[in-house]
Amino acid sequence: MSINITDGVNLLPVLISVVILLILIAGSALISGSEVAFFSIKPIEVEALEKEQEKYAKMILKLLDKPKDLLATILIANNFINVSIIIISTYLSSQFLNEGKVKLFFDVVAITFVLLLFGEVIPKVYATKHGAKLTKIMANPLYKIGNIFPISVLRKGLVSGTSIINKIAKKKSINVSSDDLEHAIHLTKEETHNEDNHKILEGIVKFGSKDVKQIMKSRTDVVAFDSETPYLELVKQILKNGYSRVPIYEESFDKIIGVLFIKDLIPHIDKKDNFEWEKLLRTPFFVPESKKIDDLLKNFQEKKMHMAIVVDEFGGTSGIVTLEDVLEEIVGDISDEFDTDELSYSKLDDFTYIFEGKTSLVDFYKVLQIDGKSFEDNKGESDSLAGFIIEQAGKILAKNEKIVFENFTFIVESADKRKVNRIKIIIENNNQKNEK
Repeated sequence: MSINITDGVNLLPVLISVVILLILIAGSALISGSEVAFFSIKPIEVEALEKEQEKYAKMILKLLDKPKDLLATILIANNFINVSIIIISTYLSSQFLNEGKVKLFFDVVAITFVLLLFGEVIPKVYATKHGAKLTKIMANPLYKIGNIFPISVLRKGLVSGTSIINKIAKKKSINVSSDDLEHAIHLTKEETHNEDNHKILEGIVKFGSKDVKQIMKSRTDVVAFDSETPYLELVKQILKNGYSRVPIYEESFDKIIGVLFIKDLIPHIDKKDNFEWEKLLRTPFFVPESKKIDDLLKNFQEKKMHMAIVVDEFGGTSGIVTLEDVLEEIVGDISDEFDTDELSYSKLDDFTYIFEGKTSLVDFYKVLQIDGKSFEDNKGESDSLAGFIIEQAGKILAKNEKIVFENFTFIVESADKRKVNRIKIIIENNNQKNEK
């Protein structure tokens, strides 16, 4: 196969075209690399740029404030350059090559290879390692390019069009309720033997519907200390209970003034009884009883905290809730070296249990492996077993008194004038027990 080269080539336009072609390839490389460089900037690098006073830093931040506009500018400019490269390279090939297979190969394969290698692959590989340097070089040019006609008009049109498409896509999205998801999980349960995975999925589905009051530790079970407690007595009680954080109150538990982190006491472990340990207190984080636990988890992540003080509608302290309490609603019980295996209930047989009155309804559902929907529908403000049966009876039940709810019989085993301490539960049949 012979290559036919045309005669009478005018060298000046050819040389100018070659120079322009090389400049365009370099421009394509810089803009393609900029896409990777700008959109791989980490949050910590953004914080560093915010502290800098250099002009390029302000320009980079200005571009990052409108990422859609920046991406549109890069894509449009790159397309303009690539089209220009193809036009000029086609002109050059026509100056040296006659129409035929060789010219077609040059116009299609060779130019495509050059564009991919030098206009896309190499620049983006370079940008992954030297992104910071490239953003400094390209910040000002990209800003100016984005405001040049017709790129500025096309940029606005592309961003607006994308927003409209997103809105249409959202409208057409399928809304699936938590009940639908729960039903789907229940249907697939028979298809697999991995019980743990199903429990986690069920926990995720129900996660957003639970509030803090359902999972918190009641004030009667919270270990807290008065701010006037002598230091040596405080250390003694902390060692006895084994918690890493404890609330500190002034006068009464309704007036929490701070949270003591036990690790903050370690440098002062040898101090005397007059040590002013209350200066080590950290600011408490208060949340209402009605707060949803998915929102609480976000708060814990944002504030980098592990404990919150739960308050009621009157501002009194209801109890505390921890990050561990929240996570246990998804993954189940989390045990550490300080947890004991002491159970708050006894199982007499498959249909008879004895629970402490203070046992939360959520824990009660877990032990009996029921969804508890009927209990949740019929309970009022109570979140414990004792509170539930008191609500149903309309009074504080005495010893040996009982109530029947659906196929559950609740018999009071121990009580005083103020509360129900222990409850026997008899399940009349096993249908409810197998409910999921």
